[in-house]
Amino acid sequence: MSRHDMSPSPGLASWLEASIEEADFPEQGRLPGGHFRCLGHGMLALEPDRPGPAARAGVLSVGVHGNETAPMELLAALLARLAAGELVLGAPVLLLLGNPEATHQGVRYVGTNLNRLFRRELDEQGMEPDRARELMAAVDAFFTRHETLPRLHYDLHTAIRDSRYPRFVVSPYTERTAVTAEQWRWLAAAGIQAVLHQHRHSWTFSHYSKHYHGAQAFTLELGRALPFGHNDLAPLAPMGVLLAALLEGREPPAAAPERMAFFRVAHELMRESAAFRLAFPDDTPNFTAFPPGTLLAEDGQAGETRVGEAPLAVVFPNAGVEIGARAALLVHPEPPPSG
Repeated sequence: MSRHDMSPSPGLASWLEASIEEADFPEQGRLPGGHFRCLGHGMLALEPDRPGPAARAGVLSVGVHGNETAPMELLAALLARLAAGELVLGAPVLLLLGNPEATHQGVRYVGTNLNRLFRRELDEQGMEPDRARELMAAVDAFFTRHETLPRLHYDLHTAIRDSRYPRFVVSPYTERTAVTAEQWRWLAAAGIQAVLHQHRHSWTFSHYSKHYHGAQAFTLELGRALPFGHNDLAPLAPMGVLLAALLEGREPPAAAPERMAFFRVAHELMRESAAFRLAFPDDTPNFTAFPPGTLLAEDGQAGETRVGEAPLAVVFPNAGVEIGARAALLVHPEPPPSG
């Protein structure tokens, strides 16, 4: 099936489809509880008439990798409910389709991985760097416009491989902004199975909002990357409940964080040369653990990488990344947060 299988609905619900196809869409309009404004290609601001009691200034981004379609279908379903009056807007929300051209082509990216470009000192040129600058500017303006509200950014993805934990979040590293206890409770109730703490700055989109704006921000991996029409959204129903609560400006359901597994990055495995290979099968699931001494990779410049004295699990392995890019994260388990 093609991208056209995301059946468009009239009005607000057609925004994602119109963004992918570069079709006409109203510059502004009313919706239950507020109004919307188009800020640019794949950028839609939802503004409430009256913020709800638990309103946050929320950024919801999808399609930063263009072929990760389940979050787009999840967001399209929420917009259809909002357009039909089943939900009433109660919080300012910025909706972003990260890489519309890549989604249009059905590819992960066109020229380079967009999700490594979100830093203010970016000097690269090309379609994806230009798009990163547009997205950063949109987030800057949105958070400035709603500076009195708590800030939140969920960047919704799917992974390119299977996983021991199909639904997990990556918590970006920053020295200044701690994750609030309520976020762990919300994510646990939303069906998230594991949390991965980054160990250093990563320049992803969620990192941008956390690092520069002090937002509660996460990269959410919601299953496996599949074409439009092939996604099973049933496991994402609890995540839909969380996102609906955020749109309405009310408190989402909560659950004990201990139901999630927690990990922290120990090392990044980098591809340093063209002569690079991972020493395990391409279909190895995320969070697969390897015992001490296991050969993980061979690189013509960096040599061998082996597991040290403690077991390590692998996340996001991809031998086909650009030279100088991360080929895998090596992680170890840690206890859930206290309090």
